Amino acid sequence: MSPSLTVRRIAADQGAVFRELRTASLREAPYAFGETLEDALSADAATFDATAAEHAVSFIATSFILYTEGHPAGLIEAHFDDTAARRAFVCELWVAPAVRHLRGGELLVDTASAWLAGEGAMETYAWVADANRNAMRFYEALGFGPTGEHRRVARAPEQAESLLVRHVPTTSQVFQQ
Repeated sequence: MSPSLTVRRIAADQGAVFRELRTASLREAPYAFGETLEDALSADAATFDATAAEHAVSFIATSFILYTEGHPAGLIEAHFDDTAARRAFVCELWVAPAVRHLRGGELLVDTASAWLAGEGAMETYAWVADANRNAMRFYEALGFGPTGEHRRVARAPEQAESLLVRHVPTTSQVFQQ
């Protein structure tokens, strides 16, 4: 029998869990995130506590945690940018390697996208490093496609990333399927 997976929005008192998952993600895939492991390790616990507390109640940015059999095993952030277009993004996705085969990444993206849609998003965006073919295939399999927008990675200017988008189905489209 496969372990059960659940996703819950981060709670205000989960700064330590947030820190554990963030540092695990940076240890395992340092190339895939906007910060470095050193950044995360040098940040004090209060930084993670403050982010967890803010993400627990914000209507602009939040985090979701994936659990397998009650143990934290993944993380994703969902947020709106501060432009006039108010684009909705998923980012900082990570799932522990031992449970990736259980489709926890898909569950995290779908949960984060549903939260964004509930806050008014019609589309969900994700920046994906061009060199990260696994991530690119993952997002494409979930229905994300290219926008044609590209940029240099801030922490590694020799690398580029592409902006992908997935349209949020309307209620009538969901019921037609």
